[in-house]
Amino acid sequence: MEQEDYLASDTQRIENLVDDIRTSGDPDDMFLALMEVLTTKELVPQVGRYYTFIYQAKTPRIEYDEFPLIACIGVYNWGFRGLNYHWSTRGNAFHNYTWDEVGNNDLLLVYPNELQDMRSIPYQKFRINN
Repeated sequence: MEQEDYLASDTQRIENLVDDIRTSGDPDDMFLALMEVLTTKELVPQVGRYYTFIYQAKTPRIEYDEFPLIACIGVYNWGFRGLNYHWSTRGNAFHNYTWDEVGNNDLLLVYPNELQDMRSIPYQKFRINN
């Protein structure tokens, strides 16, 4: 999909499901529900696009978000960098994500007009890597 098509997309897959997804209250259940409707996947993110995915950090003893919601700001040989919206109220929202730690190598594409709804769903899952 071309960047212009992505930005102009009127795709809205979760608008009518937000309340149902939020009522579970469990991040795992909310993310599973999102996976059922966010079926557009990319292996390599594109700068300027939004994604959510499963992430398992490799650095010991750091706090990380297992289900980040990001705006991709850079793609590199080692992985990519993104602005994680779940961290925006907790400090540094910019995080690096290495290829090997992205679960199933599936990045679920979030369209621009879905971002507000996605941000309203509290599916973040902060963990400490042991």
